[in-house]
Amino acid sequence: MPNTPKRNLGNLGRLNSSAALLITFLAAACEHGVTSANPATPVRISPVGHYEENSGLRYSANIEALTQVNLAFKSGGYVEHIVERRGSDGRMRALQAGDRVTQGEVLAHVRESEYADRVNSAKAQLDQAQANYDKAKLDFERASNLLKSDSLTKAQFDATKAAYDSGAAAVENAKAALEQAKTALSDCSLRSPLTGWVLQRTVEVGALAGTGTQAFVLADTHLVKAVFGVPDTRVTAAKLGAPLAITTSSLVGEFQGRITAVSPSADPKSRVFSVEVTIPNSDDRLKSGMIATQTLGAGKLEQLTTVVPLSAVVRSSQRADGFSVFVVSDPSGKSVAHERAVEIGDTLGNMISVTKGLNVGEPIVITGATLIKDGDQVKVIP
Repeated sequence: MPNTPKRNLGNLGRLNSSAALLITFLAAACEHGVTSANPATPVRISPVGHYEENSGLRYSANIEALTQVNLAFKSGGYVEHIVERRGSDGRMRALQAGDRVTQGEVLAHVRESEYADRVNSAKAQLDQAQANYDKAKLDFERASNLLKSDSLTKAQFDATKAAYDSGAAAVENAKAALEQAKTALSDCSLRSPLTGWVLQRTVEVGALAGTGTQAFVLADTHLVKAVFGVPDTRVTAAKLGAPLAITTSSLVGEFQGRITAVSPSADPKSRVFSVEVTIPNSDDRLKSGMIATQTLGAGKLEQLTTVVPLSAVVRSSQRADGFSVFVVSDPSGKSVAHERAVEIGDTLGNMISVTKGLNVGEPIVITGATLIKDGDQVKVIP
């Protein structure tokens, strides 16, 4: 028993020595800058902005040619020739989509020999009818003189006059048949009714084309039209003759046009009214099939809305059903994030409106907001 206090005193001495060593180590670590504080979290910031909300709504439209023609053969037959163009490789090739044509240009024609024979036959029939008519005319003139001298009976005179009238009618019929044959021969050649572009070619040389067979689709694009649909709540904003600008995702700048048609009734399926905007296109930059957008009823500023990116809004740490953003301040050269409770409104694309809690221009965290908490030091990155 007398030895027990001595052992306890020895253990206590050893504990005091260990504590002293630990205190000395911590002090040295602090002197060399080793601390337990978390490093600054990298974030991106942006100032709170405004969204200008006006009365105009944007609509998508299809660009269409002002005039589009499906060109078909009126006279059937084997396709004998299609007009040629020099291709980008320098070789001659048949007319194809993307080639330009001029009004009155012959684009293709079918074999003409059969129609030429019909013309010749019609000419021969006309010559025969004309000869018969000339003879009947002489007989009629002689019969008229004989009737005056009572050398011809009335019945004989009537027969001669009937032959004369029939000959005159035969000549007219033969002339009409000749004109039809000539027209059919002329229709063997397919001519462009406009100056524009070939959108499609559906025949080949050697193919048999019947009457009404479509050969080309042509488009006149010196003017184009943008056609879009609007609901009945907005159709009153579409005024005939009103200027309206369109934009496309593939071309730079705006294209100015005017509203040239508004449908008097809604489409029975979509329940929207068709609106047509005509745009000058002398440089052919706008192509059929492009998608355009335009704003109808713009110009009247209704209100300014405070907005922030959706990525800046986080769940509030103070209220389970609330939202917050982190506002960055820079006291003493260190950027610190402070949680700020906000009230949010409607989403506007990738932005969301803030109805309370923020002022325009305040710097807020837009990337990294979910990685920090109130009072954390942050490192602003570009």
